Amino acid sequence: MSSSSKRQGAPKHQNQYAWKPNAGRKINETELGGKLRPFAAISGVCPRCREQIDWKRRYGKYKPISEPAKCQKCGKRAVRQAYHNICSACSKEHGICAKCCSRTGDIVGRDVSEMEAERKTLEEAIKHARERDRRTLLRAMNKDKSGNSAAIPKIADRSREGEICPAKTIDEYAERARQLDEDEDEDEKEEKEDQAEESEDERLQLN
Repeated sequence: MSSSSKRQGAPKHQNQYAWKPNAGRKINETELGGKLRPFAAISGVCPRCREQIDWKRRYGKYKPISEPAKCQKCGKRAVRQAYHNICSACSKEHGICAKCCSRTGDIVGRDVSEMEAERKTLEEAIKHARERDRRTLLRAMNKDKSGNSAAIPKIADRSREGEICPAKTIDEYAERARQLDEDEDEDEKEEKEDQAEESEDERLQLN
């Protein structure tokens, strides 16, 4: 055996930049993995399995599933993420990784029920918001999905940043939207009462 095959550790010369899969091909943003259809967040797995799946995504080896797969524990077709062997419900119930099925206390990712509750809260906030605030919130959500949330917006005057969406949390935003709707209803009611009083005074003066 040669001495070169026995050498271990990092290579002598590190790469200056990371290799990109399909670097010469024009990317279709509507395909799965593009800006308009990003991959789902990796959840229900241990940190080691998460690194393996993330490596596949970064280097073009990831193969998403087209339809739900069968769970190896309960037998239901409830596995919705690629490279997972059991569904999220069985993973949470038994406390094991959804990919390697090893028992671990450190499960990466958020629970499906928590994500569903947050989605419902966000939909409620969007439903009660004004049209201008609703569009602002939807633009911010699309930026977060595409991964451009850290980019600085190209705005000449940034003095009104806090006025567009001053709320810090979704619950606070929904509460402010409800309060604005109630205030607008009260203003409309007072305006109608004033108009009715003015018309009554004009009628009395004519008589």
